[in-house]
Amino acid sequence: MNLVENLKWRYATKSMNGAVVPQDKIDYILEAVHLAPSSSGLQPYKVIVVSDPELKAKIQPIAFNQPQIVDGSHLLIFAAWDKYTEERVNAVFEHSNQERGLPSSATDDYRTMLLGMFAGMTAEQQEAHAAKQAYISFGIATAAAAEQQVDATPMEGFNKEQLDELLGLPALGLKSATILALGYRNAENDWLVNMKKVRTPEDKFFIYK
Repeated sequence: MNLVENLKWRYATKSMNGAVVPQDKIDYILEAVHLAPSSSGLQPYKVIVVSDPELKAKIQPIAFNQPQIVDGSHLLIFAAWDKYTEERVNAVFEHSNQERGLPSSATDDYRTMLLGMFAGMTAEQQEAHAAKQAYISFGIATAAAAEQQVDATPMEGFNKEQLDELLGLPALGLKSATILALGYRNAENDWLVNMKKVRTPEDKFFIYK
């Protein structure tokens, strides 16, 4: 199937059957996540891959007891930088320049401009900016899962502070943004599986100028 057909196939799976997604499919999805675009290539987030049943059981009550947390195979937790620092930004550019065989000074002007822009943001604006970059990767993960015929459930319904504390994210300078549960649909027990996919009509969705 092509991308559009895959997106027509997928839906926000409400019940999963507990089957484990093969590692090659997980690896494919993670590679797509890793290759996702981000502002200035900074990738200001981490992706926590959870497959341990005990940890998933601890996460479930934090996520309002959604069954996909424990019935799914893996959880991808997208956690954004809590702020942009010179150390973080410089590390990204130094790594990029080294990989491209460029001198460290090659990107000094652009790096200085970026750091000045971030310095002009409030803490809340920096956090929101980083979270937006994580969401780009999150969207690509959802599409990549559909391409692999792996069901996925996007989740924002969880207590972020409690999840951050459970995973030790404050010490890493991270804040959870969103969760993607991966697994396989339990068609017999999922009320949404045979529902028609509904979107805003195209003539009311697209604006052409």
